[in-house]
Formats: sequence, structure tokens, C-alpha cells
Amino acid sequence: MSASSPDIATPLVAWYRRNARDLPWRRDGFHERYGAWGVLVSEFMLQQTPTARVVPHLDAWLTRWPTPAALAAEPPAAAVRQWANLGYPRRALWLHRAARQIRDEHGGLVPRDVASLLQLQGIGDYTARAVAVFAYGDRHPVVDTNTRRVLARALDGRSQPAPPSPRDLDRMSAVLPEGRAEAAVMNAATMELGAVACTARSPRCDICPIAHVCVWRGSGYPDTGDGRRKQARYEGSDRQARGAVLRTLRDAASHAVAHDRVIADWADAGQRDRAIDSLIADGLIEAGDGMLRLPQ
Repeated sequence: MSASSPDIATPLVAWYRRNARDLPWRRDGFHERYGAWGVLVSEFMLQQTPTARVVPHLDAWLTRWPTPAALAAEPPAAAVRQWANLGYPRRALWLHRAARQIRDEHGGLVPRDVASLLQLQGIGDYTARAVAVFAYGDRHPVVDTNTRRVLARALDGRSQPAPPSPRDLDRMSAVLPEGRAEAAVMNAATMELGAVACTARSPRCDICPIAHVCVWRGSGYPDTGDGRRKQARYEGSDRQARGAVLRTLRDAASHAVAHDRVIADWADAGQRDRAIDSLIADGLIEAGDGMLRLPQ
């Protein structure tokens, strides 16, 4: 922990150990049963998806595919179907490709070092560090949206964080305890605080363990602007059309439907065509002989 940074780790770690939510990947036995693969799958699913939606899908996924090799042995269509309504379905395809890489290039074991993790399909800096820390106990800063918001308020006095930058990792590194175990808990605790107390719209400073050193609170909660990229509206969007196409194919008995019958009644024919074309380009569906189908 940097001498120039306030000690937010001690109260945060203590708070987390008393108040952490009961989530599958935190329970006794999860790591023994699924190892780093369970952590990797959970992190894929948690990207841009609320925790409450992830929990039942994670259990079903790991029950069906408890190892990378088990998933790698199935066709990509199986992963897309199992992903169901989690959203951002390219993650299912990427996870399937990553499973095959793990099987073929790493002997079926999720790699430990960040550089090797970054070579897996669909894994960015956050996920690579999260697996190294939460599965293997290595010491790295792990920064997600919740972490960035906590640090922006507590250390910088900002109401919302600035756009992501490499500085975020330096900022988190400066407040991490030196010990690996404590550093891992600190990473989890900071994300947890942002998820349940230091929320974007209604922060609960009354339950925050670092409220006494929070620069934003001490400054009177100034509105310093919001540089976050706004999520496009889902209703009526191309994303909604893509989801409707995939749902039609997942629900079909053969997972294949005649091209002209896929969401044929969609109000915007141009949007329907864009959705189908983009899904083909992403490898999420295949076209041939007048049919659309999930990837084989």
C-alpha cells in the first residue's frame, strides 16, 4: 500500500468479511469443485450483467460443463443455446473458443499468468487479472466499474469516475495491502462496496466503512460530471432484434429455421436484416440453403 494513499484497505477488508453477499463463487467447495474454470466462467457471465441474473445460469453451465474440456467437446451451438437470455451472446461463443484453447494449448488447465490469460478468446485485462487473483491468489490490482467509482469518490472527490484508463490500475495498486491474501480480499471488497453501497445513483454512505476518509463526502458531494458512456436504449434497438433472432433459433426443435420465417413479422424489415447479417458476421448463426441455424 502506498504511503501517500489513505488506508482504506483495513476498514474495507474488515467490512467485507462481515458483510459479503452469499454468492456461489464465494462459497466453500466452489473452488475445490470447479477450480479456475469456475472463476473464469463466472467472470465471463458477470460482464455487463447483473449478479442476480448470472447465478442460476452459472450453476446450470458448470453442472453441464464442469471443465473446459467438457465444453470444448460440444459444438458452439450448445454454448449459444445454454447462454439463453444472459445478453451479449458473443460471450458464449468466446467462452467456447477459450475452452478449446485451454484444452488444446494448456492441457485442459486454465493458465495462471496474466499474459497467457490475455491470449484466450474474449478475455481482456479485467478478466485476466480477476482469474489470476480470485482463482490463483496472485497479487494484482483488479479494476471494474464499481472499483473505479469507489476510488474516484474516496480518493479523488469525484461523483463519478473518469473514462477508463491505465491510471486505474496504478490507483488500485496504491491502496492494495502487500500480502497476497489480503490484496485479493481488498480487490473483492472494493467491488462489493461499489455494488451494494457506493452505487452510481443512490450511495449509502451510512453503511460505508470508509465514509470517514471519503474525499467526495468530505467535500459535500459535489457534482463533478459524468464521463461514463451511456448505454443505448434496448427497446427498439438492433440488439433487441438480434436477441429475437437468436431466441427463435434456440427455441426451434432443430435450431434451424427458414431465413424468411425468422422474426418475419418484425416491424422494421431493415433492422431485421441488419440483425441477421451482424449475427452471421459474429459467427453466432450460420446461413445456407435458405436456412438460418446456430453454429455447428
